[in-house]
Amino acid sequence: MGDSATENRIYLCIDLKTFYASVECADRGRDTLTCNLVVADPDRGRTTICLAVSAAMKRLGVRNRCRVFEIPDGIDYIMARPRMRHYMEVSARIYSIYLEYVSPDDIHVYSVDECFIDATPYLSLYRTTPRAFARELMDAVYARCGIRATAGIGTNLFLAKVALDITAKHVEDGIGYLDEELFRRTIWRHRPITDIWGIGPGIAARLAKYGAADLMGVAALDERILYREFGVTAEYLIDHAHGVEPCTIAEIHAYVPEATSLTSGQVLPRSYSYGEGRTVLREMVDASVLDLVDRRAVCDAISLYVGYADDTRERARIGASGSARVGDGCGGLHQADTVLAAAPAPGGARDAAPGRGRAAARRGPRHDGVRARQAARAPAGPVGAGGCFVGEHGTRPLKGRRIYGYAEASRKLGERTSSFKRLMARFDALYEEIVDPDRPIKRVNIGFGGLLPEEFATEDLFCDRAAEQAERDLAEAVLAVRGRYGKNALLRGTSYREGATGRERNEQVGGHHA
Repeated sequence: MGDSATENRIYLCIDLKTFYASVECADRGRDTLTCNLVVADPDRGRTTICLAVSAAMKRLGVRNRCRVFEIPDGIDYIMARPRMRHYMEVSARIYSIYLEYVSPDDIHVYSVDECFIDATPYLSLYRTTPRAFARELMDAVYARCGIRATAGIGTNLFLAKVALDITAKHVEDGIGYLDEELFRRTIWRHRPITDIWGIGPGIAARLAKYGAADLMGVAALDERILYREFGVTAEYLIDHAHGVEPCTIAEIHAYVPEATSLTSGQVLPRSYSYGEGRTVLREMVDASVLDLVDRRAVCDAISLYVGYADDTRERARIGASGSARVGDGCGGLHQADTVLAAAPAPGGARDAAPGRGRAAARRGPRHDGVRARQAARAPAGPVGAGGCFVGEHGTRPLKGRRIYGYAEASRKLGERTSSFKRLMARFDALYEEIVDPDRPIKRVNIGFGGLLPEEFATEDLFCDRAAEQAERDLAEAVLAVRGRYGKNALLRGTSYREGATGRERNEQVGGHHA
């Protein structure tokens, strides 16, 4: 605590209030405090997720990340179509406002709507107080962009974040303050513990096993218990339970990770079939490979997660598909009598779904083995009362595991590459191996691990260097065209198949240039 880098420092954590919704309100000359507005795509129906709701909607009890059909019928509101590129532009404009007051070396951008600022050197420079400095920044953002903000002030980064998340909500000026003494007086006994930065429902459930329902309880636990339960994460829990955070913004800027990865994911607009899911997977791999080429990087591992739909029709498939259990909403689990479907016929054939023919039959025994592994990972029993965490960004299971059916796996490649042809073949094989062709798909996530500079790409005697260079040249040409004319200027034919989502997603994040 006596470290000169962290002693007597003051940090700000500034959050742009209901950012996406505030941008839409400001563009309409309205105020998020008085305008009922939700950011959601009207073309996706009433089951689509609201990416953000205005502060006025929150006061009426509507949560962020709710579904459109969950909004009470008596509320009149504006539905604004998401414009991700525009939100990023507004975020960059607000960042430029901060730069008029502080150096980029003293700012850490935490998310599109939140940042940390080391205010220590500027308080004497501007002859001001921490609260007045925060107020000046917030007022500048509102005056120029029409976006309201809240702020937390703390003697370290953790306390600034907690002051923002908890204290600022209960004061009139929207600015909270915490030092270590105030932290012990006001936050130690605060519940639920999931309000604390870095403690999600999974960690909370594991702490509850030892009777720790707040940070005071965590501080009272034997550290050996925490290290046994959480490993290296225990160090952060112990520090934060005492209001300590030794990390500084300078250290964050200087950090270089030992390993890097690239991930991409999406929630599909409806339940997708097995074939449509493969189309989306192909689009996602194509986009991520172009990102690898643009970064001049290669990868040596891949991962795939596919989440199944959780609608009522899913319950009728439980016995047939062999899934261990599936959720009909948070807390409602239904279990099959048996984990696996009927034993496959000799030779690995089984009844194929209509239209899938021999390809489905070939997946028989290997696929059932994956089902068995999925069942083994399923929760041990019903979630029961209190099994759901309803937070600012939606509903999640307290057990820290997905309660709806899913398939996931990762593979080491044995090579380092950014070739679409090679990587797509690996993803295709992984998709066939783990995904149940009889279940509708709602979520797809992919990952590329072990990223290294392209100079480390694997070459062997069987590598067709000319073909691979031609593939890379094509990727760079695609990037050049998209960079000039927009992401939808040049697409693979996959993006025009039934169920493809790439063109629509590109439009939301800047697929067209003016």
